[in-house]
Amino acid sequence: MPGPPRIDRENPCDPLQAMHLDQPTPEGAVNNGQPWWRLLSRYHWFVLVVAALGWLFDTMDQQLFILARNPAMRELLEEMPGETPEAFRKRADILGTWATSIFLIGWGTGGIIFGILGDRIGRARTMLLTILVYSLFTGLSAVSVGFLDFALYRFLTGLGVGGEFAVGVALVAEVMPDRARPFALGLLQALSAVGNVTAALINMALGQLESEGVFQNFYVFGYGPVSAWRTMFVIGALPALLAILIRRRLKEPERWTVIAQMSAARQLGSVRELLGDSRWRRNALLGLCLAISGQVGLWGIGFYFPELTRSVFRRTFEGQGLSPDEVEGQLKIWAGITSLLLNAGAFFGISAFSRVTYYLGRKPTFAIAFIAALLSTALVFGTLDQFGEIFWMIPLMGFCQLSLFGGYAIYFPELFPTRLRSTGTSFCYNVGRFAAAAGPPMFGLLLNLFDYPPPMPHRYAGLVMCSVFLVGLLALPFAPETKGKPLPE
Repeated sequence: MPGPPRIDRENPCDPLQAMHLDQPTPEGAVNNGQPWWRLLSRYHWFVLVVAALGWLFDTMDQQLFILARNPAMRELLEEMPGETPEAFRKRADILGTWATSIFLIGWGTGGIIFGILGDRIGRARTMLLTILVYSLFTGLSAVSVGFLDFALYRFLTGLGVGGEFAVGVALVAEVMPDRARPFALGLLQALSAVGNVTAALINMALGQLESEGVFQNFYVFGYGPVSAWRTMFVIGALPALLAILIRRRLKEPERWTVIAQMSAARQLGSVRELLGDSRWRRNALLGLCLAISGQVGLWGIGFYFPELTRSVFRRTFEGQGLSPDEVEGQLKIWAGITSLLLNAGAFFGISAFSRVTYYLGRKPTFAIAFIAALLSTALVFGTLDQFGEIFWMIPLMGFCQLSLFGGYAIYFPELFPTRLRSTGTSFCYNVGRFAAAAGPPMFGLLLNLFDYPPPMPHRYAGLVMCSVFLVGLLALPFAPETKGKPLPE
């Protein structure tokens, strides 16, 4: 059986050596008073940047879909005989919830498959595959001709999107010094908000061009006129270029390489061991409960805020005497602005989680975040009714809801050993997607139950579903505290 790879300590440029010449410092310990980022070598920074870019583009794709979902449904669907415009919009909204669920099912499926591959063939190789998959099928979404092929492309996109997170956080967790790990993982997750902001800016720019009629005479291979939402998906294919950088320079973590050489192939990424060993099974199921709470809260409630705010915007702009076309143009612009506000709050919320958990621990910080997410979401869906309220309520909800995802990036890799880290993290994060996939149809079902003029159905549906945050809160007392502990082996 081959032994651990030899580290050439005479070659300071060797990347594996650069990763581990710094002795890990336990979290909370003093390291000559240095801030965490001074503990990182050039290769540490390279790994963090590549993983962050992979996840940033991943979240950009997610947000492009959220912003393109309604325009896509209204273009791809045909009005039924005698159907009123309001009934058509409602039907499009409901089918949009199904497209979202299909995307999340693909996300969960791909997360499990690529999570296992991340343990078996390596973090860097698997990251390369996930980026290629989600880039390719995001681009193909632009040529959809109906609901069925659009949903198929979103499912296939979800396969790649779901796999990227687990291998990315496993890679960063294993490369970073212990003391820097929670901050590096928190920064990685916080930068996902930059991906969302990028998508919002793309949406705003393309929406403005579309309202000015720029796309009216724009045809590609005889197909057109090209819609703004189709152009968004074409742009979403560009992250495939990142694969070139990953292929050329990114190395597998030495921690994984050693374990891979010492372990039988069946021990790497073994779902049987993950669920058969009582310790790892307990951690996996508790992590899953935490993930379900936040993911259903975000995908089943939080990401429906555009439908809620659209009614406020529509009332405001119609009250200003704008024409229907001008109102639609303003709605597209302000959908992007509200997304910017949400993700500005998300960036600071995720960053705050990594700071607070460093001092208080993982469990107390999660408890604060679940309570804050419940209250802020209920505030938005229960009371938001004025144009000016958007500027503080939406960032507040983004801060509280998305802070939970900073916790997932930090906490889940700390629950599992190297041979199961990608698989275990993916199990928690992506099996939770299957539960999250039930959130949008449930939201749509509640919309049908509450037969009131907009936005009242969205209000009532959101308030009912806020109870999902209690799931994570109730599971939290049984979860292990990992603050100050090394990664398990």
